[in-house]
Amino acid sequence: MAVSSNDRRVLRELAATVAQIAAMPVQQERAALIKSLNELKPIRPVVLASPEGGWVDIIKPGDLLCQAPLLRDWEYGLRQRIFTHEKIGDDQPITDLWRVPVVIDMGNYGFDVQWEHGDNRGSGKWQPPIQMPEDFKKLRPRDIRIDWPQTQRRVNIANDIFGDILRVRQHGSLGWTTGLTMQLIYLRGLDQSMLDMYDNPQLLRDIMTFLRDNFLREARFLQDEGVLSLNNAADSYVGSGGLGLTDQLPAADYDGQVRLKDMWCLCESQEFVGVGPELFEEFALRYQLPIVSNFGLVCYGCCEPLDKKFDLILSNIPNLRRVSVSPWCNRQIAAEKLTNKYVYSWKPAPSMICTPTVDWDAARKVIRETLSIARNCCVEMIMKDTHTFAGDPTRIGKWTAIAKEEVLAVK
Repeated sequence: MAVSSNDRRVLRELAATVAQIAAMPVQQERAALIKSLNELKPIRPVVLASPEGGWVDIIKPGDLLCQAPLLRDWEYGLRQRIFTHEKIGDDQPITDLWRVPVVIDMGNYGFDVQWEHGDNRGSGKWQPPIQMPEDFKKLRPRDIRIDWPQTQRRVNIANDIFGDILRVRQHGSLGWTTGLTMQLIYLRGLDQSMLDMYDNPQLLRDIMTFLRDNFLREARFLQDEGVLSLNNAADSYVGSGGLGLTDQLPAADYDGQVRLKDMWCLCESQEFVGVGPELFEEFALRYQLPIVSNFGLVCYGCCEPLDKKFDLILSNIPNLRRVSVSPWCNRQIAAEKLTNKYVYSWKPAPSMICTPTVDWDAARKVIRETLSIARNCCVEMIMKDTHTFAGDPTRIGKWTAIAKEEVLAVK
């Protein structure tokens, strides 16, 4: 790929700004906060904020100056780091590490699931391919294909453009979650999977067994192929919003080849939000445990409330370190269960800063309440899952400032 002089200039200028930000002493202070939290010796509660879907109100297509699609993506990422430091000001360390993802085609399970999406980022729908029990026989392990030449070309391009400014590294992962239930729902459908727990439980067990075994097969393949990368850096995204910096990974016998036990993983089951503890254990957790037991540290949960499942999760998952306390979770129960033995990963309701008007006093009140409820816990508060700021990109920075004021007031 030929890189135009304009694209090179734009990326080098942005990379230089990122490098200057990364060299600021505040980044080391932030890294110390993250590391102390992850090792359950917090200096103070950590405040993190990610615009996620709300980036559409912050960096618009017309703001991007690069022409090549890949380089526009890189420009977007560099601008996100700069905005995060200059306008959000949370506790996320900005680093000079630039990760180039390994180019992988993960294949499918023997079905090509087709999606239909609504206009303007609207909801999507699909036709689950396992319509009848006999369709289960059509499931196939995914045929993963790694494009090493293309990966190396991208690494070379990054090094050529700004490798003298940022630390360029190839990066591979296992994907976002080890939870399995997302894949189950894509294959069987949400309503039908709920009915299957009563009407056809063996089919559900068969699908979950297949997904568990296939995940472990894929993980071993990616591990043996040298695809995996450590996720214990200051800016490593782990769990559903947390950061992975810790000296407790990789494992003591690490020799440069990344294994599952050298990594964090996320496990969750948002699709089972309406499923009670017994059925959750029978159809989700027992299939997740053989997977998460391979990892060095485990994060559990995302948006689903875990109030009624804490006992199952805490007593069964080895190396559990971070537990999600979603907007729909009872914060008091979470504090009593997690105490100072796990990271209390609280996610306030994003709607409080996404609606047409914002009640900032109410936002401050819920932060103050949570800090009081979880005063004996290892707390991180993460504003995430925002999909709009109603055209006002200053909101996430204002929320962060309020959260930090409240954190420092009780320090």
